[in-house]
Amino acid sequence: MNMTLGVVMDPIESISYKKDTTLALMLAAQTRGWQIEYMLQSDLFLEQGSARAIARPIRVFADPDHWFELGEAREIDLGSLNAILMRKDPPFDNEYIYSTYILEAAERAGALVVNKPNALRDCNEKIFATQFPQCCPPVLVSKNFQLLRRFHQTHGDVIFKPLDGMGGSGIFRALPNDVNLGVILETLTCHQTQQIMAQKYIPEIVDGDKRILVVNGEAVPYCLARVPAVGETRGNLAAGGTGRPQPLTDRDRWIVEQVAPTLVAKGLMFVGLDVIGDYLTEINVTSPTCVREIDAKYDTRIGERLMLAIEARLAG
Repeated sequence: MNMTLGVVMDPIESISYKKDTTLALMLAAQTRGWQIEYMLQSDLFLEQGSARAIARPIRVFADPDHWFELGEAREIDLGSLNAILMRKDPPFDNEYIYSTYILEAAERAGALVVNKPNALRDCNEKIFATQFPQCCPPVLVSKNFQLLRRFHQTHGDVIFKPLDGMGGSGIFRALPNDVNLGVILETLTCHQTQQIMAQKYIPEIVDGDKRILVVNGEAVPYCLARVPAVGETRGNLAAGGTGRPQPLTDRDRWIVEQVAPTLVAKGLMFVGLDVIGDYLTEINVTSPTCVREIDAKYDTRIGERLMLAIEARLAG
């Protein structure tokens, strides 16, 4: 297909060539002959209700020393693009929300936005998982000290984390009779002014926090288990975890089956589920990663899977 793809992302010169998922997606699109337009979040704007951007055509290369070339910047109509990938990393702040409004205008003008802008706003990556209680460990979302302390007393070993964190930032583990519980709750809730999540500690974290990628409701058959460093409880690669690609288990596939119909209904075409042991802990919808690591081990061609799904959606 003769396609034009817009990509909203972080500065491409600053990415990690070896690990960056957005680059993998762009390489897959270019291999299929698609023209790619590169944009930063700050390049998006609305003019008289029309979604526009200052964009630059880009060519990408499988070369760690030279992975991109940019053309001249000029204004484009976002609605004229066939599809747009929203790949700006969190934080999910007001600026991110404003970007989804602009992308929604592009959607109304005819562009397919992946993932769907209103779903990006609606589906907080931690709270969204709680829509599937059959898949989740015991969990509480609250800013009330009494409720949070009661949860800790009930479960003994608990993970506390902010609702807007990424890369393992701001995550605390509170053991039974933990003398730091008070300061943990004060810090994370900003003295009971911000909601946080409490989650029963899952001992299987020692075997890895699995990232399962789902493309248009179908799971990639292999995942990346992010194994915590010695002395750590967080498996996030950004927190020093080590990636270990491995096949999905029967339980992993069951979890995907529980979640997938909702993902498809909400227009979430590219999603990363986080699974520890038998439990779903998060649903990543903003800019799921780990494509490069899984592809390198199993030749899964995840970027190609997504481009084929986009083509099918546009053709249908």
